[in-house]
Amino acid sequence: MTTTNNDGKERHATWLELFFDLVFVVIISQLSHFLLHEVSLLGFLEFLFLFIPVWWSWIGTAFFATRFYTDDIGHRLLLLLQMGGAGAMAVNISGAFNNTFSGFALSYAFMRFILIVEYIRVFRTNIKSSESANPLVKRYIIGFSIVAIIWLISAFVSVTEIRFALWVIGLTIDFATPNTAGKLHSKFAPHISHLPERMGLFTLIVLGESIVGIVTGMTEQVWDVYSVIEASLGLCISFSLWWLYFDSTGRLPIQNLREKGRISLYLIWLYTHFPLVVAITAVGVGIRRLLSSDQHSVLANSDLWLICGSVAISLISQSVLHLISIDRDTHDFTRRKMFALSRIVSAIVIISIPILLNNYGIPIIIASLITGVCGFQIVFDLKYHPYHKIFKL
Repeated sequence: MTTTNNDGKERHATWLELFFDLVFVVIISQLSHFLLHEVSLLGFLEFLFLFIPVWWSWIGTAFFATRFYTDDIGHRLLLLLQMGGAGAMAVNISGAFNNTFSGFALSYAFMRFILIVEYIRVFRTNIKSSESANPLVKRYIIGFSIVAIIWLISAFVSVTEIRFALWVIGLTIDFATPNTAGKLHSKFAPHISHLPERMGLFTLIVLGESIVGIVTGMTEQVWDVYSVIEASLGLCISFSLWWLYFDSTGRLPIQNLREKGRISLYLIWLYTHFPLVVAITAVGVGIRRLLSSDQHSVLANSDLWLICGSVAISLISQSVLHLISIDRDTHDFTRRKMFALSRIVSAIVIISIPILLNNYGIPIIIASLITGVCGFQIVFDLKYHPYHKIFKL
């Protein structure tokens, strides 16, 4: 087992990592179903809270692999156990706030315990090395152990308020454990090519859920001109979010972390992905609700805010990712900064739709307006992005 997997060479996700991701396809699907049947402010907040341990459990595995991956039999078996824990999380999501709270808490605690075992293996292997990452590994072992114990205890607490408080405390410690590591972040930085690819793959998972929403929504409708147009517009929205993300995020925050010790931009890059994937998942639910609605009636206010708000948050998140991925030393920095800021303007336009069309927004009009704004961003991309300027629009 090597100390780190950060030798500067290009590195891609392994087949085992991709197989692991398939379990999270199921979890995201369950989260989508949860929101689909709870389209309200409270329902969205519950969906948002459940997304935190789901995303963080995936992040924990991804970060371990990007630093310490080794394809031995021990790691394969431990990852198999984590996949089992992730599957248990998926099973218990629908009742996480009531009848299956114990299963949800136990599955998350189990995944943390398995991750701790992974770090203990690294610690024991490199204990005699003066250049090892053991100071960081030891911090993770201690912090994640406390978290796992808190979640384990919460599984046997029947009082809702106390159980929820334990979950909040556990997640707070969970996030604080790596975030208070200081210079250890830059000393043992994630892999410069592997981690962005892994984040992109998780983004693809949630984008795939929007496609599922389109297909499922169409099965609940009679095929006619309206439903086909709406499904096409929904596909365009998802395609736009894919286009804008994969054309704007990059490796610069991790490169600056490794070379200049700039931790703040790296943390912003990492945690901006959370509202992004939450929003894209909600977009998929919103598209499905849009397609399932009466095509000749005004869209329900909750559905209107869901689809518009989630697309707006996606655009704002992508704007932040783009801004921190621009090299300030490039000759077109100002133009590319305006390109990123234009997404905030588009987000403001989209979020104004529920305000202006609260009593007039039939589904096909809403879908057309959102697609139009997203289409504007694509045109802007073709015009000014350095990858696409050859089109000369």
